[in-house]
Amino acid sequence: MATIRPFSGLRYTDKAGELGQLVAPPYDVLSSKERDEYAAKNPHNIVHLTLPEQRGDDRSKFVKYARSAADLAEWRRSGALAADAKPAFYRYRQTFKIPGEPTDYTRVAFIALIRVEPYENGVVLPHEQTFPKHKEDRLRILEATRSHLECIFGLFEDPGGAVLSEIVSAPETSSVEVTTEDGVHHVLELIQDEKRVSKLAANLKDKKVWIADGHHRYETALTFRASLGEKPGPVAEDFMMMALSSMSDPGLVLLPTHRIVKTLPVAEHLLENLFQKYFNVRKIGNASLMRELEDLNSPDERAFAVALPSGGGFLLTLEKPEDALKWIDGPGSDQLKLLDVSILHELIFGKILDLHGLDFFSYTRDPDEALDAVKHGAAAAFLMNPPTVDEMRLIALGGEKMPQKSTFYYPKILSGLVLWSLNDFTP
Repeated sequence: MATIRPFSGLRYTDKAGELGQLVAPPYDVLSSKERDEYAAKNPHNIVHLTLPEQRGDDRSKFVKYARSAADLAEWRRSGALAADAKPAFYRYRQTFKIPGEPTDYTRVAFIALIRVEPYENGVVLPHEQTFPKHKEDRLRILEATRSHLECIFGLFEDPGGAVLSEIVSAPETSSVEVTTEDGVHHVLELIQDEKRVSKLAANLKDKKVWIADGHHRYETALTFRASLGEKPGPVAEDFMMMALSSMSDPGLVLLPTHRIVKTLPVAEHLLENLFQKYFNVRKIGNASLMRELEDLNSPDERAFAVALPSGGGFLLTLEKPEDALKWIDGPGSDQLKLLDVSILHELIFGKILDLHGLDFFSYTRDPDEALDAVKHGAAAAFLMNPPTVDEMRLIALGGEKMPQKSTFYYPKILSGLVLWSLNDFTP
């Protein structure tokens, strides 16, 4: 099924500066202000490549992509970036805390090249819908640099955790580590032992891979490869970087993504009656909503919290989730329709509030940010419990996709630890 292989990654050298000043979160979670803050840390910070600056005197909007390619070439020429001499898999450990919990978690992955496969081949499976404009931007970066500057995240089934044990126990030849501002400790270790490399590659040959994070970049790589047409043998464009984790990893954590609604079509005092037609409704102060919602996180019930500008919100519960099937119309399996995110978008937003499309709300992963938004002009914030890994797996196996930003695997894969240039590919 999945074809993976080791590669000679591009990594920062001491000439570039301190690693903590060079890495950054992935491109799609940074605001413009945050991007500029990372760029100011070091002239070699990874955002200069992943999010090149648009300058006022640029002749066109595409000049910035050429700037990214020029910077990459110069960093290699100057020795700030260098390719590892021997191909490797890169074991990647992230040790972190979940906000509000004292326990330390460690998620383990190994970074490899994976052959990009059209979704219809059933080898690499998506679970979320994507935004076309984001894919165009990433395609321009890939075309200009001929490099995968960031690593996407994938999952594979591993009953009993045998492959996870192989990843954890593989001997490393060298390592680098950094603790980022969010408190996450990242360790990258090279696995170059040929027997271990071969065994890990063989272990994935009968596996499907689920894209956990990075759908836009994966689909960009598919488009990039398709533009070449048929080729007689393997070419660099057949592959991209992916961090692969076992679904049996106890450090695999999903967090919810909440929705902030700008305006509502009805007054706040009318909401309770509207919600009561479908849900059990309990009034709760905004500050207690998330705690109460988390206590109701169960596969046998659906629960949502609504924070409102008055300071008092609602806890909405659906004790028989299958009731939602009577109210959600249109195509899609029962499995898809019964997801929390589907009930929110189709029933609460669409049927109850007559809100449609994607422009009336914004996303946040931080419940405090959601609550703060309703204090400063937002009409409401809808707080969610996260989906499960198994829900994601089943939806993808069925050939369906969740709405955008249905899942948030925490923490994100850090950018800048390892890059891959297609020009370094050896068949």
